[in-house]
Amino acid sequence: MTSATASAPPAAASTAETSSSPARRPLLDWRIRFGVLSLIWGFSFLFIKVGNEAFAPLYVTLGRMLFGTAVLLVTVVVQRERLPRGARVWGHLAVAAFFLNALPFSLFAYAELTIPSTLAGICNAASPLWGMLLAVVVVSDDRPSRQRVAGLGLGFIGVLIVLGAWQGFSGQDPLGTVLALIASASYAVGWQYVRRTLSDTGHSHLSMSGGQLLLGTVQLALVAPVFATTPTSFPLLPVLSVLALGALGTGVAFLVQYGLVDEVGPTTAMMVTYFVPVIATTAGVAILGEHLTWNTPVGAAVVLIGAALTQRRSTAR
Repeated sequence: MTSATASAPPAAASTAETSSSPARRPLLDWRIRFGVLSLIWGFSFLFIKVGNEAFAPLYVTLGRMLFGTAVLLVTVVVQRERLPRGARVWGHLAVAAFFLNALPFSLFAYAELTIPSTLAGICNAASPLWGMLLAVVVVSDDRPSRQRVAGLGLGFIGVLIVLGAWQGFSGQDPLGTVLALIASASYAVGWQYVRRTLSDTGHSHLSMSGGQLLLGTVQLALVAPVFATTPTSFPLLPVLSVLALGALGTGVAFLVQYGLVDEVGPTTAMMVTYFVPVIATTAGVAILGEHLTWNTPVGAAVVLIGAALTQRRSTAR
């Protein structure tokens, strides 16, 4: 659930497009597609919660990856593209699939066993903060401005407000919350890895995304039977939730996301990150009946302001 910058939720490697054919005019205005993407990713946390009612978290994630991969591979075939070639590219894609898909998707699913989908959606919005922290600590060629460092500090203050740190996590499960925060940090690690290893492979976004999700699906298919109970029944609503989570929240969302990046640039496209927790919170409260205390929306607002500050640069498209 993330944009083509290092700030989102589940995304594939950003690479240079190789097609020389003129771009087709999209059927829908980019603002409509922006809103659709926000809704899809915002509802993903609700879909995870409903999927957890019938399936182990690893199988929720496996189903998500399987259906998402199917959407992208069908699109690859329809557009007559090819998956990436070369052992080196596939090796880097395997690492990217782990940090950007298999690990965070699984951690969010496990987290939602004990925390509300609203809190999971807000923790997801902390991904730009982790990216900024990683830049400060590790990446020597991306030293941040004072404003961006201030945004980092403000964002983590917002996280503490969301958690009700002054009153012992405000009734939230600490382990589930930590898992969700680690999931959001995994996106930042994955994007830094992608930036350094897969930024110029000569393959299209679609090709790389398809390969990445395929590898992530294989990873989950190997791990899930070992560490989780295999489903023996398939209730309709959880199955439909996992189907929507994968086909829409992963497969279709990837296609919409990269279309937005190509049309309006990553700076505008990444703004979807700030709408996701709002929609996740609204869906959790209105549909799942999750309880909302004052510190949750207030802290979420502080997190989003901090995250926005961390994305401010001197030059932006």
